[in-house]
Amino acid sequence: MFRHHHGERPAVDRTSLYDAITSKIIAELEAGRVPWVQPWGTAVAKAALAMPKNAATARSYSGINVLLLWGAVIEHGFPCQSWLTFRQALSLGGNVREGERGTTVVYADRFVPNGEKERARETGEEAQTVPFLKRFTVFNLAQCENLREDLPVVAPPPPGLIERKVEVLIKATGIDFRIGGDRAFYVPSADYVQVPPPQAYFEPINWHRTALHEISHASGAQHRLNRDLSGSFGSRKYAFEELVAEISAAFCCASLGIAPTVRHADYLASWLEVLREDNRAIVRAASQASKAADYILGFLPTSDELEPVEFSDEREAA
Repeated sequence: MFRHHHGERPAVDRTSLYDAITSKIIAELEAGRVPWVQPWGTAVAKAALAMPKNAATARSYSGINVLLLWGAVIEHGFPCQSWLTFRQALSLGGNVREGERGTTVVYADRFVPNGEKERARETGEEAQTVPFLKRFTVFNLAQCENLREDLPVVAPPPPGLIERKVEVLIKATGIDFRIGGDRAFYVPSADYVQVPPPQAYFEPINWHRTALHEISHASGAQHRLNRDLSGSFGSRKYAFEELVAEISAAFCCASLGIAPTVRHADYLASWLEVLREDNRAIVRAASQASKAADYILGFLPTSDELEPVEFSDEREAA
């Protein structure tokens, strides 16, 4: 929660892709499943908690692709979070198993339509770009065969450092972070975050998700990532920012090996309203969430640099 102080493709093709992605996410939410909070480490999810990666390039997927690939891992019971395109599997000496169906991921970019180029030439004005999505199909390593045995399979980070990592990470961001009270929030006008103490949570592991959720809000401050934080409670802007922070927190937790159980079900209705009215909202939200998570995780020290830290409590912050 954040609060204030008192080659060209037909447009229909691009739109249908946004519609397909949004419809998939809406269906998950309507069924009571939050795509960015998956049951890792249970009988339902065979794969370990982690961010999905391309096994050939070792690059992590980002934005909406994380949600699409996580969903595929759960739906099909894949045992790992590593993926390849059909050609990448061949280039690595293997192949996709016959009969396997891939998972669609997307590449987002911008282009200048020919008509806009002509208009810009005639008027002398700068040409305006148009966003687009391009489809790609990838396959989980479990759908491939004859691959090299040394291909990286995404694994969670080693246990034992998670809580300390989060503490040190939050301190390293330089964001004013206060512990106290009975509510979690970010105040844009004063640029500080406050969350209740971990012992206030029925399951203390959920404190980390809440803390990273509020830190994600703070990442949007004008002097950081400069997102629009002007939405008042109950508005579409507010709901959209909550969506960004919730997905960003999920991405951060996955990167740090944290598997909280909180679902933030109280926001489901407002998220659904946003997605039903704008078929590009989930793609934009996931993209901004990736940027927020990358910004936050960029402050993560190495293991050798980890030291205990102390946060101010509510009394000290007043």
